[in-house]
Amino acid sequence: MKKIIVTGGAGFIGSHTAVELINAGYEPIIIDDFSNSDERVLKGLQKLLGRTPVVYRTDCTDKDAVLEIFKTEKPDAVIHFAAYKAVNESVENPLKYYRNNLLSLVVILEVMQLVGMTKLVFSSSCTVYGQPDENPVMETSPLKAAASPYGYTKQISEQIIWDQHKAFPKLTSAMLRYFNPVGAHPSGHIGELPFGVPNNLMPYITQTAIGIRHQLVVFGDDYNTLDGTCIRDFIHVVDLAKAHVSAILWLDKNEGECDVFNIGQGRGDSVMDAIKTFVRVTGEQLNYVVGARRPGDVEQVWADTTKAEKLLNWKAELTLEDAVKDAWLWEQNLQKKG
Repeated sequence: MKKIIVTGGAGFIGSHTAVELINAGYEPIIIDDFSNSDERVLKGLQKLLGRTPVVYRTDCTDKDAVLEIFKTEKPDAVIHFAAYKAVNESVENPLKYYRNNLLSLVVILEVMQLVGMTKLVFSSSCTVYGQPDENPVMETSPLKAAASPYGYTKQISEQIIWDQHKAFPKLTSAMLRYFNPVGAHPSGHIGELPFGVPNNLMPYITQTAIGIRHQLVVFGDDYNTLDGTCIRDFIHVVDLAKAHVSAILWLDKNEGECDVFNIGQGRGDSVMDAIKTFVRVTGEQLNYVVGARRPGDVEQVWADTTKAEKLLNWKAELTLEDAVKDAWLWEQNLQKKG
């Protein structure tokens, strides 16, 4: 059974990817320092899988510790998620983001080279496009100025991988540019576990609906969109997790290649669309107010996923309605557990 290192594997996307890797016959090896993830995810994985994957509680910026794990486990490939990810927090604390997001990637690449490993799936982001001139964006669309330090860390990280590929041609990498992950596993055992006030829309919606938050704040309704709110490409986290399995298969067939892929649903929905979808699907009322625009937010962006469909043999299958239903089940189960 092939082993796949999953850095940040206790996080929202990482934990769902660990499940899909196991479903596809791989053995995920999680590296996570739990600085931005919650211990409860391990209990959820235990319930869902009947066992907990191997977990190393390690900071990915610690090169010696990471090297020791690679020597012990002898993995076939790496999926690198470990990074801070809140756009607005990155505006407030840019050095935190530059240090963690860039250094962790450099360490992973250094360790891969030391042990002779060549296969990497990198967690990139649609934030590399900044505010695009046209939508949907393609992988060939120009990378505009990022709207946040978080976005810049993804642009720089992609360049680091390209540069390492030129210097170390055996490096084979799929850089997945995620759009907006939402939802939870349909079992209700794992989902998004934000610390404090959520930075992402869907957990803010579900926490408001269940009474944890007094009200949802919509950050701006004066954008140049049909209803004035930002437009995003909401991709179900299970679809996104499956894209990583497809990327691993692509690495196996394309030794020495390095490429980027958009991973989204391929359509744009506004923040207000997401709110209305939640109310319609769940029957719950939602207390929300409109606030000022939030620094770092892009007005509108959604994906052209043709390349991923063709080369990765992957396509999103789940809808925003599915994501809302699964996120709400997860939130309800979470509150029952206390």
